[in-house]
Amino acid sequence: MNQRPAILIARAVFPDVVARLREHFEVETNDEDAPFTPAQLIERLQGKVGVLTTGSERIDAALLAACPQLKVVCNIAVGYNNFDVPAMTAAGVLATNTPDVLTETTADFGFALLMATARRITESEHFLRAGQWNRWALDMFAGAEVHGSTLGILGMGRIGQAIARRGAHGFGMNVIYHNRSRLDAESEAACRARYVSKVELLQQADHLVLVLPYSTESHHAIGAAELAQMKPTATLVNIARGGIVDDAALAVALREKRLAAAGLDVFEGEPCVHPDLLDVPNVVLTPHIASATLKTRRAMADLAADNLIAYLGRGEALTPLNAGLPNPRC
Repeated sequence: MNQRPAILIARAVFPDVVARLREHFEVETNDEDAPFTPAQLIERLQGKVGVLTTGSERIDAALLAACPQLKVVCNIAVGYNNFDVPAMTAAGVLATNTPDVLTETTADFGFALLMATARRITESEHFLRAGQWNRWALDMFAGAEVHGSTLGILGMGRIGQAIARRGAHGFGMNVIYHNRSRLDAESEAACRARYVSKVELLQQADHLVLVLPYSTESHHAIGAAELAQMKPTATLVNIARGGIVDDAALAVALREKRLAAAGLDVFEGEPCVHPDLLDVPNVVLTPHIASATLKTRRAMADLAADNLIAYLGRGEALTPLNAGLPNPRC
């Protein structure tokens, strides 16, 4: 009787997903859910042909060289900046992610974060909880208008378009966007969005939402120079990836009131947060939870598991990032 292939689940997932994978593989889990160090991950991957990962596991050339039996890595995320995809392709290792299943949920959260930021919800709640509310005032926590204002979107993929539709159709916002490539006319019409240069986007947006993927090119796409081009009354929301914003420069702009407010779900070096961001009142901070509904997180885990089963079972994946490997590991 042939031994079943072995896989690793790098972080804790839903028990029913683990049970389904055990029907096909010998499964090692990480029930403590503590992120592995690079050395620990390499050790756990010895003898494994597949692994379910999250954003906390870095898959690079050094790991691939040290894990010669690894054939497929399935990320439980739409983003994959933890993958060195060229190195994986060169090594013959398939990479997959979980697009589509989290688009609408993430867009919902992005708009919720925009609303909380614009209307100063975190500031006012802290004020109330501290027992400082003893009278009403006409200008008490007066924030920025959302309906009818200008929504700027940097990065216009699936999630960016979903946010644009919410703004245009739900709140009557004037939607402008910048992207590496312009959308086709039909997609622009569906979003009621207008393409502009990055400079125009920064200068015109009342609320700027970042939804672009992280890469070396997008590192600090919003830094001190870009923040200086924004309106002092504007808000900035980042639901993309940490590192796209220079968090230190953002903290300075917020403290000096050169930007009205910011809403951040992602951070450089997370789970660590730049300490200066913790000291400014005009920022809403959440711990990378934009896709965090039970339905969506289950769908993400299920899709990652489906990719693993499909590729190791029949050599095909549902959502490959580097399909058509020239020399896949056998």
